[in-house]
Amino acid sequence: MKHVHFAFLDTVHPLLAERLIQAGHSCTALHGLSDHELGNALADVEGIVVRSRKVSAELLAQAPRIRIVARVGSGTENIDKAWCLAHGVQVLNSPEGNRDGVGETCVMLLLALMKALVRTNAQIRQGLWRREENRGTDLSGKTVGIIGYGQMGSAFAEKLMGFGVRILAHDKYRSGFDKAGITECSLVQLLRESDVISLHLPLTEETRHFADRDFFLRLGRPVWFLNTARGPVVHTEALLNAIDQGRVIAAGLDVLEFERDDLSGLDHSIEPHVQQRLLLHDRVLLTPHIAGVTHEGKVKMARVLSDKILNAIRNGKH
Repeated sequence: MKHVHFAFLDTVHPLLAERLIQAGHSCTALHGLSDHELGNALADVEGIVVRSRKVSAELLAQAPRIRIVARVGSGTENIDKAWCLAHGVQVLNSPEGNRDGVGETCVMLLLALMKALVRTNAQIRQGLWRREENRGTDLSGKTVGIIGYGQMGSAFAEKLMGFGVRILAHDKYRSGFDKAGITECSLVQLLRESDVISLHLPLTEETRHFADRDFFLRLGRPVWFLNTARGPVVHTEALLNAIDQGRVIAAGLDVLEFERDDLSGLDHSIEPHVQQRLLLHDRVLLTPHIAGVTHEGKVKMARVLSDKILNAIRNGKH
C-alpha cells in the first residue's frame, strides 16, 4: 500500500489519524494555520482532512500532489468539488457516521412541536398551568413526507417506524427504495398529501431556496415543517410567511439560512430584519446545527471516513 501524507486542517476525533498512522500513512496537524500561512506546508500533501473549513480552489492549488479530500461529516459544500473533479481529486465524506443523530433529532423536533414541549416547559416555570390551550397532536396516523432519501432521510424514516405513520419519500436522483412502510412518490404527491415535511437535501445551486414561496403554495394541507439539512435550502422569509398564513403549522429548524460558513454562529449582517422575525417567532423551534453532533457520531464518522480513505488507497486509486 502506498504511503500517503495527510494534512488535517480541522480538529477531528483522534481515531481518524490513529487508524491512518497504523496503516502506514503520516498525518500532520495544520488546523492552527490560516489559508495564507499554509503555503509550503501543503507542498507534499496528498490527502486533506477537514470538518467545516472551506477548501477553496486557491487552497487546493497550494497542494500540487493532492489526491484525496476527506470531510468528517455529511455535506461537501465547503469543498470546491468542481476543482477536484477537474484535477482527478477524490472527495470523500461520512454521512453514515451521524445519520442516527440526525434521524433522532428529527423525531425530537417533530414531537416537541406537536406536543408544545418548549412552550409548556416555559409556562410552568412562570407559574402557569395551562392544559387545554396546550392540547397536543398525535403523530400516529399522520403522513410524513421525506424529501431527499439518502443517509439522513432514510435514517429519519427508520426512526419513525413504530409511530403508526404513513411515510412518503421523494428523491430526484434515487429510486427503488419503495418497501414496507415507505412509499416512493413524486414531489407533487408528497406536497399534496403530507402532514409533516422534512428536508434532507444537500446544498447545491439546484437546491438553494428549494422550499420557496411556490413550494409552500403547493401544499395540500397545513404541515409541520422540518429542516436538518442545510439552511439555505429554505427561503426563510417564505417559510415565515407560510406560517403566518396558516400553510405551515410550526417549523423545527436545526440549520439556518444565516449561518456563518464556519458554523460558529449567525451572520447578523444577512437580512437582519428576517433574522429578527425568525428569532422572535413563537411557532419556530431552533437548534444550532447539532442534529448530527453526538458523542457516538463523532467516533462513527472518524471510523467510517478512515475506512473509506484506506479502501481508496488499497484499491490503487491514489
